[in-house]
Amino acid sequence: MMQDLSSFKMPEGFRGRSAFIVQLWWIVEATLFRHSLRRADGFRRWLLRLFGARVGKKVIIRSTVRITYPWKITIGDHSWIGDDVELYSLGEIIIGSNTVISQHSYLCGGDHDYRLPDFPIRSRTIRVEDEAWVACHVYIAPGVTIGHGAVIGARSAVFEDMPAKMVCVGSPCRPIKPRLPEPVLKFVESAA
Repeated sequence: MMQDLSSFKMPEGFRGRSAFIVQLWWIVEATLFRHSLRRADGFRRWLLRLFGARVGKKVIIRSTVRITYPWKITIGDHSWIGDDVELYSLGEIIIGSNTVISQHSYLCGGDHDYRLPDFPIRSRTIRVEDEAWVACHVYIAPGVTIGHGAVIGARSAVFEDMPAKMVCVGSPCRPIKPRLPEPVLKFVESAA
């Protein structure tokens, strides 16, 4: 037999908190977090911190964001998490400062080992480094790092690490050109 799900077992401590705390978070997320006012980012930051997330200053996080386990989330200062983003935090998800995760993106912090019949679940850390922009409808696979200042184009599927300061697009996502800083662009335009 290639896959026998009757033999699957959740690893001890995999969720990182007791079943009670997990359920309590899911209730709070579905009510207080989800139905908070659009401009209530401070309240949502407070709720996340209350449940163990490490959330920086002035983070904008929309009420429609879904977070599986907030205690496995780190978000740096001045970052934005857009509408309907899913932070499937089976593993740690570390988002840097001044970073944007645009609407409908899915960061998947875990998977299963399909080679084994009991289909064991694995947590794998995702890192989106400082000043990166993950555009809308992007999928980021478990264990991936998005480099400092990288841009991931809309509807890309990222299955491997992406380099710093590059524009990356596609499915599978690939780097296509450098992300030029603003002063260089102005210089290039004025020289033309």
